[in-house]
Amino acid sequence: MVFEKVKSIVADKLSVDEESITMESAFVEDLGADSLDIVELIMSLEDEFELEIPDEEAEGIITVGDVVEYIKSHTEE
Repeated sequence: MVFEKVKSIVADKLSVDEESITMESAFVEDLGADSLDIVELIMSLEDEFELEIPDEEAEGIITVGDVVEYIKSHTEE
């Protein structure tokens, strides 16, 4: 469920095909995100999941799987 929502937001923000996004997809290398894309993406995810991702935590988020795990560990699903 979290993955599906994240995938939808990532596809929308980065203008990539949702089908090409996997848990292993790296935002920069695989999905072509730049630093501004990452900031906007984090903000969208924070809004969607009603949580705050501190900058130092966000720096460790490299793949779609990283963000899914972060969200799962910081929300009540």
